[in-house]
Amino acid sequence: MQTQTHRAALPAITLAALGVVFGDIGTSPLYALKECFHAANDIAITKESVLGILSIIFWSIMLIISFKYVMVIMKADNNGEGGIMALLALNLRRAGLNRNHKLTLVALGFIGASLFFGDGIITPAISVLSAIEGLSIAAPVFTPYLVPLAIGILTALFLVQRQGSAVMGKLFGPITLVWFLVLGLLGLISIIKSPFVLAMVSPHWAFWFIVHHPLIAFFTMSAVVLTITGGEALYADMGHFGPMPIRLAWFIIVLPCLLLNYAGQGALLLRDPSTITNPFYLLVPGWALYPMIVLATIAAVIASQAVITGVFSMTRQAIQLGYLPRLAIRHTSESEQGQIYVPFLNWLLFVSIVILILLFENSTNLAAAYGVAVTLTMLCDTILVGALVYGIWKWKTWKVALFIVPFIILDLILVSATSLKILAGGWVPMAIAAVVFVLMMTWKRGREIMFSRLQRDTLPLDIFIKSLGAAPNIVSGTAVFMTSSPNVVPHALLHNLKHNKVLHQRNILMTIRTRDVPYVDPEQRIEAEQLDDRFIRVKAFYGFKEQPDAPQALEQALGLLDQSYDTMTTSFFVSRERLVHTVGEGMAPWREKLFISMQRNTSSASDFFQIPPNRVVEMGTQIEI
Repeated sequence: MQTQTHRAALPAITLAALGVVFGDIGTSPLYALKECFHAANDIAITKESVLGILSIIFWSIMLIISFKYVMVIMKADNNGEGGIMALLALNLRRAGLNRNHKLTLVALGFIGASLFFGDGIITPAISVLSAIEGLSIAAPVFTPYLVPLAIGILTALFLVQRQGSAVMGKLFGPITLVWFLVLGLLGLISIIKSPFVLAMVSPHWAFWFIVHHPLIAFFTMSAVVLTITGGEALYADMGHFGPMPIRLAWFIIVLPCLLLNYAGQGALLLRDPSTITNPFYLLVPGWALYPMIVLATIAAVIASQAVITGVFSMTRQAIQLGYLPRLAIRHTSESEQGQIYVPFLNWLLFVSIVILILLFENSTNLAAAYGVAVTLTMLCDTILVGALVYGIWKWKTWKVALFIVPFIILDLILVSATSLKILAGGWVPMAIAAVVFVLMMTWKRGREIMFSRLQRDTLPLDIFIKSLGAAPNIVSGTAVFMTSSPNVVPHALLHNLKHNKVLHQRNILMTIRTRDVPYVDPEQRIEAEQLDDRFIRVKAFYGFKEQPDAPQALEQALGLLDQSYDTMTTSFFVSRERLVHTVGEGMAPWREKLFISMQRNTSSASDFFQIPPNRVVEMGTQIEI
């Protein structure tokens, strides 16, 4: 029965995957082939150059997307979850990892994640701009208004984020299906007029182009990257849909339609080289130009929405794993756990995208900034997968080398080619990634130092309980002390005894931990232990894609101990650390000050753990770092 249900649902899931997973790579035909010839220093448009570039595009898509990501990397899942954070978590499980190896793996994961943030800023800008640039083909009078129009469309997109994408998501799949079918149909009509263009599937043309124009081919690779943007999304979104729907959508719909459209644009160039100004829109019949601009703009908005949602999701994963400070996260759907909205990040992305559009003004200028982030992320993915197959899957060395080395060489060629555009705009995603990387590494290291200082000044819990004896004044009710160290006395408990001179009738020490899996089985979520007649120790475990809920976990824990839970008689005590910068061991002074600033601006623990505000008592403590 379950198999039949799964088979019946597969087409629907595949359709949904179309709208979320393939938006980025699906809008590449808008600008990619044009930029390939632009990067080739406006090489003469001949049969050899067109087929050579098309052949490079064809084999790049087949090798990097179809083989590397869809067939191989998608097998590296963390309980069904994909993406660079999941890949990092898998690698960190390797037994016998020393500190240097662990730091290297974490750094690679952070670099890849940081570059994804850069990608999240560039994708909406280039997708929407390239879509509405068709207006200048239809009527040049629109040209001065393209930038304001792009900003207006993106403003509307970011304004509706707080409502959640669940309603729009139901339309994403069918609209994206129409988009890909139209791409394929336009390409097919053009191919029928010039069928010789299908010779691009022969690697002969790619080799010919590389041998006869090695320098131009190298420059061209920096734009060929634009045809494979979105490869990381296939892997990152695997947890939402599963590998089978993504593979089916790719091989049955996306791949054929993309290749048909690129071939159709190439056929158009062979017939009329002057169409290089915008081969995508000049492929469209005049009567269909305005409807196509509308459809392309909607497709670009869908691609932007997918990237924004991906940034939100990765941010939450990083927060849960302790790699970023807590941010206010709102759930926009009662039924779907992945539907989240991060207000601070939403408006930070919006402001950054608007600045980017005003700075670069058109898709050609933005294309220079695009490739660097994509190629570096893919290189990080390849290295981490290499470490995984060698260290965890125990592949033999020759097998690892046979698979990984060719892709590392290919990735390095793409990184080298796109690095030539660093001064022309590639510095933008690298600067964004550098800032995010420093923030993540500083937060991770700062937390390690802070917890080390806290542990140094604490008292073992078992000794504390025994030493209480005839306890101070006992007051009715339940006190829940949130603590990251379940075996020592929380600072909030010590401060409560010191200043209020009371101990509650029931004291619960609650520790919430995030495991390196996306979801934790509800039956394995809670560990509860009665220490004596006044103290209970509770541990709650969540996956990195789940939102902790302290009251719910507490109710479940007390249920396991056959005890009642009453919200109105329960108080949650939370420590609020005040960090003070001191000269000495630890981080560089500027990093310590940065960490202190991040700590002060993090959202409150009570909000993050979903504790009712009227049941929270914050106890301050000062820590020198």
